[in-house]
Amino acid sequence: MKLYYFPGACSMAAHIALREAGLNFDMEKVDLMGGHKTESGADFRTINPKGYVPALQLDNGELLTEVGVVLQYIADQKPDSGLAPAAGSMPRYRLMEMLNFISTELHKNFGPLFNPAATDDAKKGAIEAIGKRMGYIDQQLAGKQYLLGDAFTVADCYFGTVLGWCQYAKLDLSAWPNIGAYAGRLMGRPAVQETMKAEGLGG
Repeated sequence: MKLYYFPGACSMAAHIALREAGLNFDMEKVDLMGGHKTESGADFRTINPKGYVPALQLDNGELLTEVGVVLQYIADQKPDSGLAPAAGSMPRYRLMEMLNFISTELHKNFGPLFNPAATDDAKKGAIEAIGKRMGYIDQQLAGKQYLLGDAFTVADCYFGTVLGWCQYAKLDLSAWPNIGAYAGRLMGRPAVQETMKAEGLGG
């Protein structure tokens, strides 16, 4: 498999999951800021017409996109990893519920904070929305090690990636103590540290 990624973007969630699952994979960086060229010089839009990461090229040549789907695919390649509950089970639907929440309610609200053309009002509205969503997750984490309980899942790969954006957006996490403690647990995971190092983000 080959993961097309941009450092620190939501593709980082898939990168962490691949390492947590212990799967063999190649990586190719995509310059999303300068013409969508890949490291090998290809036009990324000819690989993924959507033009964004993550994109996971499977061994059979097929391309899989959309972070929530890519994460579940990775988890299902190594069921014993515990990265996703069994398909068809209620815990699996809870995982899908959380992945969708992170994608639509958190991830998308960060857009204005990274958009130079966004107005101050748009940024203020985004910060307020993010705060409400973080408050909900902080409550969900009470008494839990990870989002769905004591087991680390691909939802944690995704939320951990989004949490990393808070420092760049200068968002203070101190209002959410459960999230702060959770972030520390995530950073202690070897796969997270390896991912950050591989993407040139320290670790």
